[in-house]
Amino acid sequence: MQNLALFDLDNTLLAGDSDFEWSQFLIEQGVLERESYESRNQAFFDQYKAGTLDIKEFLHFQLKPLSCYKREQLDLWHAKFMQQKIMPMLRDSARALVAQHEADVKAVVTATNSFVTAPIARCFGIEHLIATEPEQRNGAFTGEVSGLPCFREGKPQRVRDWLALRGQSLQSFDKVWFYSDSHNDLPLLECVSHPVVVDPDETLRSKALSRGWPIISLS
Repeated sequence: MQNLALFDLDNTLLAGDSDFEWSQFLIEQGVLERESYESRNQAFFDQYKAGTLDIKEFLHFQLKPLSCYKREQLDLWHAKFMQQKIMPMLRDSARALVAQHEADVKAVVTATNSFVTAPIARCFGIEHLIATEPEQRNGAFTGEVSGLPCFREGKPQRVRDWLALRGQSLQSFDKVWFYSDSHNDLPLLECVSHPVVVDPDETLRSKALSRGWPIISLS
């Protein structure tokens, strides 16, 4: 039987949060107005860490700018974002962790939308991405979400849906790993045979210690 390795992205494989940094990047480029967007971006980030984030409210905030510009312009900004924000967050230790699963089926499972994260997953050589999907019409983003957000209880459901399309389930694999830093990912951590917490927040660290889950650091 094959094994399956699932990886959270932000603050797990990445030494930072791509969702937060994308908004900060757009503010720095003058695309978003600093005074109103920066404080809201920080507030949403704090709510995420506290476990109080309203995902629908956040996604409206995060995806709306995608609907205001042509895809060509967004792609140009994203290429610059990768160089300025993401490349400094790519760690050799994270690449080495992914390399340990060279023979396994691998997927990034992230709440951050696929426009932001698809190029990042490719940087790690991970072939599959399960992410929140921005809705598109005629190749343009609408500012809305397509389907179930890949967040909290949505993560295991999205993984199950992805596997079902492959004619598989979690039980199709001998071992299933999931690596994450956040207590928001407890629903998926509890579904896999090999949960591993990575530089965890305090809530997740406490849960991991009580359940005997491995705790590792990539920092």
